[in-house]
Formats: sequence, structure tokens, C-alpha cells
Amino acid sequence: MPPVNTFPLHLRFGDEDSYGHVNNVRFLQFLEDARVHLMSGSRPGGSFMDLIDPDHYTLVGRQEIEYRAPLNFSTCPAAVDLWVTSVGGSSFELGYAVRDRVDAEGSTTSALAATTMVLVSRSTGRPVRLSDAQKDVLLSWQGPAVPFRRARGK
Repeated sequence: MPPVNTFPLHLRFGDEDSYGHVNNVRFLQFLEDARVHLMSGSRPGGSFMDLIDPDHYTLVGRQEIEYRAPLNFSTCPAAVDLWVTSVGGSSFELGYAVRDRVDAEGSTTSALAATTMVLVSRSTGRPVRLSDAQKDVLLSWQGPAVPFRRARGK
């Protein structure tokens, strides 16, 4: 099953480091940008963020990136594919593929990544359960596990 959402990624010349490829630190920003677009994006009934009341917010609990190939500056947009891999009681996991161009055919995957997000109460700082409506939105973006080369946690 292909990823559910693809976001164009406009690289900047300054994203490259002294080795001539996009610096690894920038990849976390690429993932964040795609995640914010997905969660804030308009959809029937409102965005995922519209379903979070002012006393709650989502925090990154864990991130993992596996770099596969250098990503070089280009004036043609790169892409971040983003999907949900699992939904738990108070957390959910996102999967990503960062590719060198928007068109999937013939593109090269530069990195695979996963992020665990946790819904947290601002007043207590503790995780809180996702609502059924929140879970429904997340499950509408569900896709496969991230195909890391190495099993996670090993």
C-alpha cells in the first residue's frame, strides 16, 4: 500500500553541508513540516488539530531515522511521504519516506523515519487518551509499518 499523503519539500541551497548533501539535522525539520501540514490540513469535520482542545497538545515521544542515500540540493521539489503506522491509547506512530522528487516513479528514497506522538495534558503533563474522533482521523491515514532495514529496538 503506498503512503497516504505526499508533501512537496522545497530544498534550500543552505540545507547542504560541507559534504555537499543535505545535512542530517534538516531531516527532522522536514518530518516536522510534513507532520504539521498533515495534522493541520483541512478535511471534512475539521483538521486533526481542531479535535484537540486547548488543554491538550501532542508531543514527540520518539524519533528514528534511517538514512538511505544522500539528498542533494535541487530546484525541483523533493517529497515527504507520511502515513500513520499505529494508533494506541494515548499515542500514535507516524511513518515517513523522504524522497529526492515528488514523482514517486524513478525517485530515490533518501531516508525512512518514524515518530511516536503522545497526546498530553497541558495542566498535568501526563498522557491522556485519544478520543474516538481523533483515532478515526488517524486511522484514515493508516499505512504499512516503516520498512527499516534493521528491526526497531535491536
